[in-house]
Amino acid sequence: MTLAELNKLPKTALAAALQTCCGSTAWVENMVVRFPVSDVETLMDEAKTQWNSLAEADWREAFTHHPKIGGDVEALRAKFASTSTWAEGEQAAVQQASQETLEALAAGNTEYENKFGYIFIVCATGKSAEEMLALLQARLANKPEDEILIAAGEQDKITRIRLEKILAA
Repeated sequence: MTLAELNKLPKTALAAALQTCCGSTAWVENMVVRFPVSDVETLMDEAKTQWNSLAEADWREAFTHHPKIGGDVEALRAKFASTSTWAEGEQAAVQQASQETLEALAAGNTEYENKFGYIFIVCATGKSAEEMLALLQARLANKPEDEILIAAGEQDKITRIRLEKILAA
């Protein structure tokens, strides 16, 4: 879809499209009122500005719209049907990982979620399962107040990639 086509969508269809990029209700609402946008750079700038203006609770809401990296594919497909194709593509390297790496990712995800209260968020595009595992293990050492900012930054990257995918469709 082109930016011109995105700009012409009715508000409900626009909100649904934006929801596939970021699961924060507040972010979607903030973005919808900024349309139409003049160009892709403005769209990306607004997406980042609106994301950074949100409260931690809004960030955490967005995180709930992501499957766990290395999680059960069938359960994830049902829960995240609208973004499952993207999530599978973003996490494609996990599907090629060894059983040992997958088990370590699963255990690390559980430890991460217990410590921080939300799933491990990482922009998985272009990363191998081993790289994601190393990032997960390194980030487990973070303080909660630091980790939420890192996770929010990763969500911002994911949102940008997904906006680009909408415009490329």
